[in-house]
Amino acid sequence: MPIPDDAAAAAARSVRHLFARRSLRMPGTRLAAVAFPAPTSPRSHWHYWWQAHYLDCLLDEHRRDAATGALPEARKLARGIWLRNGGRWRNAYYDDMAWLALALQRLDALDGRHRPRRRVRVLGEALRSAHTPDLGGGVYWNTTRDYKNTPSTAPAALFFARAGETARAQELLDWLRERLFDPGSGLYLDGVKADGRVERSLHTYNQGTVLGALVAVGGPDNLRHAADLVGAVARTVADADGVLPLAATGDAGLFTGILARYLAQAASAGIRATAATEARAVLGATADTVWSGRRTDASGMLVFPPRQDGPVSLSSQLQAWMILEAASSARKGRTAAG
Repeated sequence: MPIPDDAAAAAARSVRHLFARRSLRMPGTRLAAVAFPAPTSPRSHWHYWWQAHYLDCLLDEHRRDAATGALPEARKLARGIWLRNGGRWRNAYYDDMAWLALALQRLDALDGRHRPRRRVRVLGEALRSAHTPDLGGGVYWNTTRDYKNTPSTAPAALFFARAGETARAQELLDWLRERLFDPGSGLYLDGVKADGRVERSLHTYNQGTVLGALVAVGGPDNLRHAADLVGAVARTVADADGVLPLAATGDAGLFTGILARYLAQAASAGIRATAATEARAVLGATADTVWSGRRTDASGMLVFPPRQDGPVSLSSQLQAWMILEAASSARKGRTAAG
């Protein structure tokens, strides 16, 4: 059965109903609980970077349908994140800060701001401070500064590309390709340790953020490489049915949603037609799996797979929302703005 046109809207309503609440009970703020049912303490289980993706999802919702009220909700969420983070924007992880910088960058654009607000400037300066010549370039993972990796470098490259710092963004892409691209799989490895050893683990979201940066910087070589990366994802990451892996809990619950966001962006970015078709096929098959596996909770809201014991993780539900938004965007030929 085809996915209905309102599938992404249904996911958005469910996530907001099940997870959204005030940040530390303060009026005019929002924050998403990390699970449903929510932990009992309002100060427990803080996941800064999950909130950044919730913010991005609200902006996707606004872009799809401005009448939903998602943009005012996004503004409240930005305030809620700042409040819950102790009245500051930075934390100890540069990948976390890159995610929030990207979402706030989009929020500024939707608010019609031609110059970034202070919060984006603060996070941008943090990312610039982590881009050093050590290990040949790249962006550190955290303030310990003993590991440079794809999860921090690729979203930072995307941030700089959007900010007009194209040379810096390309420098980061060149470092990733030289140090962490695996020609055997056609995919990007995780990171480089302080002693130069490479951590060879493969994660879905790393492929997505590199895709996003490649198409944001653009140019023939980057777009060719983006098309090749889409092909590698379709061949190596997706299963025989073209479905991307889905995790139910923890940080990994977000990973494939992030990849989906940037597959949709790549499909509409002028990459070669065969790769764009592959991206749309993978998105369609994964969205079919997410939608067909949905169930209804006691309040009538949808909960999306994978099924999990105990409380439902926010990460897996944001993942489902991102996949459905991305599939809708790709199907309708819109340029994904993730």
